[in-house]
Amino acid sequence: MSTQVTSPAGTPERVLVAMSGGVDSSVAAALLVEQGYDVVGATMKLFCYGEEVPDRPCCSLDSIDDARRVCQQLGVPHYVLNLEDRFGADVVDDFVQEYARGRTPIPCVRCNTFTKFRDLLRKADAIDARWIATGHYARVQDGRLLRGQDLSKDQTYFLWGVDRAVVSRMLLPVGDGTKAETRAMARRLGLAVVSEKVESQDICFVPDGDHTKIIRQRLGADAPSLSRGPIVTANGRVVGEHDGHARFTIGQRRGLPGGFAEPMYVVAIRPAERAVVIGPREQLLGRGLVARGVNWLVDAPAVGTMLDVQVRHRARAVAAELVRAAGDLVEVALQEPVAAITPGQSAVFYDGAQLLGGGFIDAAVGQRLALPVLAA
Repeated sequence: MSTQVTSPAGTPERVLVAMSGGVDSSVAAALLVEQGYDVVGATMKLFCYGEEVPDRPCCSLDSIDDARRVCQQLGVPHYVLNLEDRFGADVVDDFVQEYARGRTPIPCVRCNTFTKFRDLLRKADAIDARWIATGHYARVQDGRLLRGQDLSKDQTYFLWGVDRAVVSRMLLPVGDGTKAETRAMARRLGLAVVSEKVESQDICFVPDGDHTKIIRQRLGADAPSLSRGPIVTANGRVVGEHDGHARFTIGQRRGLPGGFAEPMYVVAIRPAERAVVIGPREQLLGRGLVARGVNWLVDAPAVGTMLDVQVRHRARAVAAELVRAAGDLVEVALQEPVAAITPGQSAVFYDGAQLLGGGFIDAAVGQRLALPVLAA
């Protein structure tokens, strides 16, 4: 596998590698050792899992031990960084509050924005490390952040919040390869502890997939977002009841009442009334979106600029025009309708393979947003 980084001339420069205990970050560290960097491994302890921890999730005690064993094998130092308080404030608290607001959070973006790059960079500065590295499938070229070579594994969708100045200090050694090549590299390097490790698809602090547990822990079992409420159509007709709007997201079909002539989807969530609004697929379609908290990794584009926008991790990017920009708010008009534009998720902007920036979706434009208030 080829990599995007080369050994610096002269004295090896120090790089702090974020090591989750998985195969990607382990191979990233090994490749940097091969290239002559002065590698320091660091695993971030982010969350207290308690006793119910299935499948050795990222940053659990088992995964911390896996990272330590890899560093021992590579002959590099390994440290554990306790960032639990910061992670709780920046990521977990936001996750809970977003569900309370009827939105669907995307914690990996906030983790990358704050914990994995902002807080990791502070630790790198403390040990005089010129570089920080991760196992993300993305590439850095000439100060630009690009999609990973393997588009099926590309993780730039989660990296738009990184500070622009950080990009020039990032090394992403596995971004030029595929997951299969990464595993093959781990086997070649003798990293048996991680080479066949199962990849987790869950949120790291929700390893069993039930996000309502963390809401219950933080807000209590009687939290409004976990309380019963009506399922209604867009015209206000009550057609069922749910056990908490935090269990639903825009575009969802599971858990909805039947008996309709066509499939029904969640098209809106109204937390003030604890209501989940359902409708046919055409009510999911948006012709534009408003995003807030926007961060640009390039000079901010002018209104009228054409770019590509991606509204979900696995969604296809579609062409759009930037029609409004005010501070950290932007509005884009889509060249084709897109389904399930979900508040709280990310709108990520590209020019071909280059990541331009992104923001948190505030609203879809072109679907029925002004829904009637429920009758008392």
